[in-house]
Amino acid sequence: MTPAPDQPFRALTGMRDVLAPESARRRALVARFAATVELAGYREVQPPLVEELGVFLRMGEATDVVTKEMYDFEDRDGTRVALRPELTAGVVRAFVQHHPTTPWKVWYSGTNFRHERPQRGRYRSFEQVGVEVLGVDDPDLDVEVIALAWASFAAIGLRQVRLLVNSLGEHEDRDRYNEAVRDHFLARRSELGEASLATLKRNPLRLLDSKRPEDAGAVAAAPRIEDFLSPAAAAHFERVQDGLRALEVPFEVAPRLVRGLDYYRRTTFEFVADALDAAQNAIGGGGRYDGLAEDLGGSPTDGIGFALGVDRMLLACDAEAVFPAQDEGVDVFVVDLTGGAAARDLTHELRSAGVAADRRFGGGSMKSQMKSADRSGARFALLVGEDELAAGQVTVRDLRGDAPQSGVARDEVVAEIHRRLGT
Repeated sequence: MTPAPDQPFRALTGMRDVLAPESARRRALVARFAATVELAGYREVQPPLVEELGVFLRMGEATDVVTKEMYDFEDRDGTRVALRPELTAGVVRAFVQHHPTTPWKVWYSGTNFRHERPQRGRYRSFEQVGVEVLGVDDPDLDVEVIALAWASFAAIGLRQVRLLVNSLGEHEDRDRYNEAVRDHFLARRSELGEASLATLKRNPLRLLDSKRPEDAGAVAAAPRIEDFLSPAAAAHFERVQDGLRALEVPFEVAPRLVRGLDYYRRTTFEFVADALDAAQNAIGGGGRYDGLAEDLGGSPTDGIGFALGVDRMLLACDAEAVFPAQDEGVDVFVVDLTGGAAARDLTHELRSAGVAADRRFGGGSMKSQMKSADRSGARFALLVGEDELAAGQVTVRDLRGDAPQSGVARDEVVAEIHRRLGT
């Protein structure tokens, strides 16, 4: 038997409990997102929370996610597994395993885990929503995917969002660009700090994202990706930009924008919320990841998708004063002064009829039960005392308005509540 701790247990560092009404707001956000993308033919996929470690190693062993942020461990049967740090790799693994008809257009929501430094809007356990499409090589699909993310922000009222787009070119283009960036920073390594030199060794492109003041000069002078794009990649990117203009999705071309995972190619994009501090304003992004299915054991397959951070999106909502948390409570609270049987039966009937209803357990005085009714947020209280019970009636009291209370026949209570609620 495990002894009791000296102090109460608390959530682990970087983890947190999400309580109502915030939990309801998160569900509402996912519902808005689902409604938006399902209009475009996307259907939900639910990959497992735990995968073989190799699935996520394909993200690139030079990335922080793989080298120091993943929660990986040996399963009881000796398999090396990991809690998912993101959802794209698991979705592509599912595609390779199940061979669905292409184009495979899916959306997801779910929790991921990364052992990174906790900060505002970033936790070690975090939720994302996103989409993936596999099996299509068409720049107009890139436009559709980006436009759906843009529409998802509008669906929750966000307006102060900017879209940054770039192209990383074909595989060969990115490889040549990577070498040019490496050579550039090696030539100026005396300007870089120890952390930046470590990044340069692992993944030179990530230095283009550096916000360290000492790196600013070297970053500003770094080669630009557009000088390395093949004609086909340049034409693809131009078509994406034309499509975004046609759909009136505003964007900025960001030549320094790179995605940190190795599998990204061609179109890459990011959304930033200007209502948040600049250092913490990225709320989502994505891009093409042609080649990931092949890395996971499948046939070469084109793919594109995005992931949006739920925590950051809600912080942006707070900053813009939109999509507030709403604790609507129940519709009806039953106050029973006759022993509890009336409350038991009434709440059951109301719930069966689609009315949210609650009661107080353990009895209590009229005053204490009415306090519970008020805390519940209910619009109406149903009062059952000895007089009502004897007369076969229930008293209806309006808790949120000024309508006078009135008696209603017991067998007409459900219909009366529906009438008053307008349902």
